[in-house]
Amino acid sequence: MKAPLIRVTPPGPRAREIVEKDSKLLMQSFARWYPLVVKRGFNAVLEDVDGNLYIDFNSGIAVTNVGHSHPKVVEAIKAQAEKFLHYSLTDFYYELAVEAAEILTKISPVKEGKVFFTNSGTESNEAALKVARGYFKGTRPYVISFIGSFHGRTYGSMSLSASKPVHKRHFSPLVPGIIHVPFPYPYRCPFKASSPEECAEMALSFMEEWIFGRLVDPGEVSAVFFEPILGEGGYVVPPDNFLPGLERLAKKHGILLVADEVQTGFGRTGRWFACEHWGVSPDVVSLAKGISAGLPAGAIVGRGEVMSLPPGAHANTFGGNPVALAAFKASVEVLSEGYVERAARLGKEALSYLESRLSDVELVGDIRGKGFMIGVELVKSRRTKEPARKELEAVLMESFKRGVLPIGAGMSTVRIAPPLTIEEELLFTGLDIVSKVIREVGS
Repeated sequence: MKAPLIRVTPPGPRAREIVEKDSKLLMQSFARWYPLVVKRGFNAVLEDVDGNLYIDFNSGIAVTNVGHSHPKVVEAIKAQAEKFLHYSLTDFYYELAVEAAEILTKISPVKEGKVFFTNSGTESNEAALKVARGYFKGTRPYVISFIGSFHGRTYGSMSLSASKPVHKRHFSPLVPGIIHVPFPYPYRCPFKASSPEECAEMALSFMEEWIFGRLVDPGEVSAVFFEPILGEGGYVVPPDNFLPGLERLAKKHGILLVADEVQTGFGRTGRWFACEHWGVSPDVVSLAKGISAGLPAGAIVGRGEVMSLPPGAHANTFGGNPVALAAFKASVEVLSEGYVERAARLGKEALSYLESRLSDVELVGDIRGKGFMIGVELVKSRRTKEPARKELEAVLMESFKRGVLPIGAGMSTVRIAPPLTIEEELLFTGLDIVSKVIREVGS
């Protein structure tokens, strides 16, 4: 496939029929980007129910890192399904869980780690929150997270999040003891900084001087939760001095560093984990999305001494599902075939490609990213930096109609996150189409 093949202007008749039924039968507590109704997928291509073919630029929200229905993953799922589908890991044992944990501890940036398996990203962050507070046996009730971050929609993870007000509206009271601080967003620095590096230093100083100096004693803070690159918040890459500085600050006060790598992990940024770009070794890492090729699975990996909750303190029924773990093992095998390094290389080329085609477009305020985690922030004016929300909607809808599937992030950022296995020709065909759409919308 050299280009998208649109047989019927989307949404086609079958898609419209399903969308109508969906609106009547499903609670509409989620917001879809455009009326795509998926029939099947193969690597980086999706087919809808009307026979249209699309280049997948979102990977099911950064999940299908090894592409859709990779043969090795499908074979692993089939083989495990013929053995047993479920037997609760939190009550019994099976070898596959030990094998998967061994793999995770070897590739994780956490030193001498132990694993707890979950079913999703939000559940991973809930578990990490309990582990952090439990480790200090209630003596450190406060937790810090960042404005712009997203950690999930259940109560603990929702309380940690601060990317959109709608996520919390009408749901208070939230989990107490969580303090939000500014994230050093280079394009929209919350401080009057003259450079990205100064923005990072001012964010760290704010924590030290204002949070620890005036609000809470750092000895009462159990953990700092952070995304190495903001995901839902806009694919924001922090200045290079920020995460190493955050690690030093946490160690100074004996605070646990919890890295939410749910979206950034498993090769997405051109490293197995985004923390590795900055040489940071967190105490706990939370995972999900790309670890199992689309099956519901997640995990936290933490330092052995930190992963110390007593028996009965935390468990679940489906965490570590054997079929999902089989998919996890197969995914690691596929990504180990050079796809992580390939994502780093092609990601740089993709950034250069976008910059060369969009640098003169007034609608484009910033182009950023690492690996296959790329954001193009749209603004009404480069001078005012006012978010171009309606223009983002137009770009996404028109890209969809032309056979490419990016989505949004933050206030007005085009989010580009294709499978790491995407064919190079398809990648640049999709980038060409999205670039042309952005230019047209901005003209």
